[in-house]
Amino acid sequence: MDSIKNLVILGATGDLTSRLLLPGLATLLTAQPERQVTVIGADRQADEAWEQTVAAAFGTVQASGPAVDYALKTSSFTVCDATSATDLQKLLDELASPVCLYFALPPQVTMKSLEVLNELNLPEDLVLALEKPIGHDLESARELNRLVGQLVPESQTFRVDHFLNMPSVHSFTGLRFANRMLEPLLNREHVESIEINYDETLGLEGRAGFYDSSGALRDMIQSHLLQVMALVMMEPPSRIDAVELPALTAHVLRSTRLWDEDPARCVVRGRYTAGETNGKKYPDYISEPGVDPEKNTETFAQVTLEVDSWRWTGVPVTLRSGKAIGEPCKELVIHFRRPAHEYPQFPHDGRVSGDRLRLLLKSGQLEFELNVGGPFDARGMNRVTAQTDTADPILSSYGNVLRGILDADATFSVRGDASEECWRLIEEIQRGFDDGSVPLQDYAAGSEGPRLPTES
Repeated sequence: MDSIKNLVILGATGDLTSRLLLPGLATLLTAQPERQVTVIGADRQADEAWEQTVAAAFGTVQASGPAVDYALKTSSFTVCDATSATDLQKLLDELASPVCLYFALPPQVTMKSLEVLNELNLPEDLVLALEKPIGHDLESARELNRLVGQLVPESQTFRVDHFLNMPSVHSFTGLRFANRMLEPLLNREHVESIEINYDETLGLEGRAGFYDSSGALRDMIQSHLLQVMALVMMEPPSRIDAVELPALTAHVLRSTRLWDEDPARCVVRGRYTAGETNGKKYPDYISEPGVDPEKNTETFAQVTLEVDSWRWTGVPVTLRSGKAIGEPCKELVIHFRRPAHEYPQFPHDGRVSGDRLRLLLKSGQLEFELNVGGPFDARGMNRVTAQTDTADPILSSYGNVLRGILDADATFSVRGDASEECWRLIEEIQRGFDDGSVPLQDYAAGSEGPRLPTES
């Protein structure tokens, strides 16, 4: 398929477009000045300031060059109801192929739009880009994937997860597969545990309309952290392409289960109460504007899983994300086992700590904690941290997302069955929420969040 020239954003007046999609596209166009893309915003209500919206979003990343100028010159807005057969057919008939329809819409609206598209005459090279979440539960995810499969082939379907497209996550693929020193160690014989954390100091920040219906478990763990886990723990691919990576990450998710298969023993959920982070005061979550206290929405979720495969059986993997956390961390941490043999001359009767590899998800910096020194070193045994310097990424996460979509390269897209496996896990956890075996704990804004009862 030729490179896509027309990018239609359905739901273009939403926050996602101006805050992430358009700046991400701008980083791509700046890096690739020969690329020509026309951006068509589409929504039910007219946006008279669309050109200014695009220009302002491009300005946030200091975009420049011929490709940026072309996009600014050719961009347009059209009034289009994504659930109207008449509007969608008219829109598609007016555009030269190939076209990408980017669904920057809630999953329920996306579902209705896909049902309508099934009644239309569609171009053979139409590409569909679906913003996560894919559905709102397992049943709806299956239905959404069924509808998509009736419209276009899987190779023309992009289920977007911008965490999979973080520069730091892409960097880990190179770290693992372009060096011989790490890959042989990534298995149950050498790894004690894995953590993927994405805590934030921010609270609700006026997003009750979205967040209060999703919560930390669906918003972060289902939509993002499970996909990062799958990429980190997949088997080595023979090729890094749109066939191998989505298949291998889907296999990891299919093999994943709750630790001890008991939500009460491996899941923590919490909700922030009044407190302060970074000098900003927050009220109780249930006092935030737009929040429905009856929903019992969690602002913190932590789950420990096991990838029950030959490579990883017995290794606990903890995924965690919370809002209004006092000292947040956004990182992947691989804890290696202690050395197989103990030397009495070393401290604590030879029971030295295992090595630890940390990848900072925002900056991409790597840290490797090691033991140095020894019984005949006057300085004794020491713990040192080797750190990398990292260049600023050329493309943002959404720049990487859009590069894949516009080039019809689904290497870092989510396969349909993988999205369903994520919902399978989330529904198992939700049952623990519903029956009370995983209680909703309070934690003060600015604290480190709640813990399992056994950790207290």
